[in-house]
Amino acid sequence: MDLAPAAAAAGYRLVTHDTLASTNATALACATNGGDARPLWVTARVQTAGRGRRGRAWISPRGNLHATLLLIDPGPVCQAPELSFVAALAVHDAILDCAPDLRERLALKWPNDVLCAAAKVAGILIEGQVQDKCPVVAIGIGVNCLHHPSQASYPATDLAAASAGVSADDLFFALSGSMTRRLRQWRRGEGFPAVRSEWLERAHGLGGEMRVRLPGREVLGRGETLDTSGRLLLRLADGTIEAIAAGDVFALTGSGRPPQRPVEDQAWTDGAD
Repeated sequence: MDLAPAAAAAGYRLVTHDTLASTNATALACATNGGDARPLWVTARVQTAGRGRRGRAWISPRGNLHATLLLIDPGPVCQAPELSFVAALAVHDAILDCAPDLRERLALKWPNDVLCAAAKVAGILIEGQVQDKCPVVAIGIGVNCLHHPSQASYPATDLAAASAGVSADDLFFALSGSMTRRLRQWRRGEGFPAVRSEWLERAHGLGGEMRVRLPGREVLGRGETLDTSGRLLLRLADGTIEAIAAGDVFALTGSGRPPQRPVEDQAWTDGAD
C-alpha cells in the first residue's frame, strides 16, 4: 500500500502489516512508545481480532481494507468525536474517487457507517486516550471491498457485489489523500460546521421514521437533523426532541433529507463502528 502524494507531502507515515490482531490496538501501542508525533497510518491485510463499537467483532478477511490513522493532539478532547464525521466523509470521497458510478448509491448513516444501496459497506471506530495531558486518537476504518458478512444486525454489502472492482490498495491510496483533505477542512474542530453540513447532504434515514437502539431501551421517532456537536435529534411521538449521542439506528421509512436549521447544543458524540 502507498500514501497519496498529498498525505506524503503533509508528513503522514505508513506502516503496513500482513496480519494483525487489530490496527487500532497496534496504532495506540505506537502512541504509548512515544517518539514521532506525525500522523501514522497502520494497515493490515488481515485482522484476527478486529472490532467495532461496543466490542462487537469486525469481520476482517483478506481483500478488504483494514486501516487506522493515529493522530497525536488532533484538537480539543471535547471535539475528538467529530472525527467520526470527518472520517465518514473521507471514506465516501475515497470510494467515489475509485468508483464514481456509485455516486447515487452511496450515503452516510449516523453515526459511523457508509452505505451502498442502503447496505453497510464501511464502518468507523474512534478510540482514544490521553497521554501526558495530550489527546491521542485512533481512527479505525474497515471497508468491505471483496467480502461482507452474510449475517449482521444491519444489512451489509461489498464493493465487488456493487459491481465496483476496487482493490484495498487502490482504495487506501485514495483514502489517505481524502483524509488529509478532510482533516484540513476540520481544522482541529474549527471547521466542523462545514463538515456537518456536507455530512447532512449525504445522510441516509434523516427526515424519516427510525428506531434507535440504546443501552437498555429502544426509541422510535423521526430523525430531524444533527445538532452542532453531531448528536442525532429525534422527534418523539409526543412532539418532544431527544438528543442522542450514540446508538444503533435503523431507518423505518424513506431516506429523507433533514432540515438544515442550526441547533445550538454542545456535547460529545461517541466513537463509531
